Amino acid sequence: MTGNATVLRREWVADRLVRPALITAAIVVTGAGIFTQQVHVRPLTTALFVLVTLFALASFLPWDRIPQRARLLLAGGYAVSAAVLLPLAPNTFAPMFAYLAAAVAGIKLASRTLAVVVAVLDAVCCAVAVAVVGAVTPNADVWPWWLALSVGLPVLLGIARRDRRDALFNAERAAAEARRAAASESREAALLERTRIARELHDVLGHSLTGIALQLDMADALGTKGRDAEAGAAVRRARSLAVDGIGRMRQAVHELREDALPLEKTLAALCASEAASFEVTGTAGPLAGGVAHTLVRAAQEALTNAAKYAPGAARAVRLGFSPETVTLVVTNGPAGERTKTDSGGGMGLVGMRERATALGGSAQAGPAAEGGWTVEVRLPRAD
Repeated sequence: MTGNATVLRREWVADRLVRPALITAAIVVTGAGIFTQQVHVRPLTTALFVLVTLFALASFLPWDRIPQRARLLLAGGYAVSAAVLLPLAPNTFAPMFAYLAAAVAGIKLASRTLAVVVAVLDAVCCAVAVAVVGAVTPNADVWPWWLALSVGLPVLLGIARRDRRDALFNAERAAAEARRAAASESREAALLERTRIARELHDVLGHSLTGIALQLDMADALGTKGRDAEAGAAVRRARSLAVDGIGRMRQAVHELREDALPLEKTLAALCASEAASFEVTGTAGPLAGGVAHTLVRAAQEALTNAAKYAPGAARAVRLGFSPETVTLVVTNGPAGERTKTDSGGGMGLVGMRERATALGGSAQAGPAAEGGWTVEVRLPRAD
């Protein structure tokens, strides 16, 4: 439980248990004093005591559900009746209700101005009532009029308590909203990560399974024509593609588990395995999340397509860093004859563009001016 929640629980205990117990004890003690001691004008004192008791009990109601005008009437009635009761039973606990009325006005009234007005009304009524009772019964034991003015001071305590409670409530609500926002961001991040994983696995499986299906179709066609040797070679190529696909799948899973990829080293190793040249320009530095992984996947896609559609052509990879962006350019020279196994359906390039767009970048592919093919991916270095 947070500190604010603990304080709010204490406030709840004070409002629901402690204060009602104290008010109840005060009502009992004051009532006993009024009926056992000598008071001024007993019928009027008794009637005022009953009225003050009702107002005191009404202070425990949920005033937030009461209209503003009704709240003001309750607070004003409580203050006036308690103020008039004070000089009529000065030797009992009755004066305490005048102070409580001012505190209740500060706690229950949302407007500070109205709370102060009620407190001033309470103090003025006390002073006037004390003066009147003192004038009517000169020998009576009554409060000094200036002391009666002090009954309005607890309104400041009530206002401070209400402000503190509102601040704690707002802080707790803000903390709850922050937790909900964090949970929402976590769910969004999980969905984005799930989409990224699905895209990666789609690319890997799409290349491998499509190639395997083509080789098996070729083996079947060759087998029906009695070309068993060529059919067996096609089956072996299918098996090789399956093994290669398993390796690429493991590599993709490994990359997905890594929070940050060593981009230059990864691309250098990839180019070495693909017999492609590699060049880095600019100053390398930290990259935003997902940028390195997207560039590695784009390089894999471009090199695979170059080997498929331009076999034997020279391939080159250039990685360029600028203050704002990082650019990957993969080029291949023209091939003597393009193979006809157009099995990818363009899904690799589509996925490349989707990944680049999701990171605020761009991906382009097209024929080079000097022949061959060029793939260029440009991504921002920071979010």
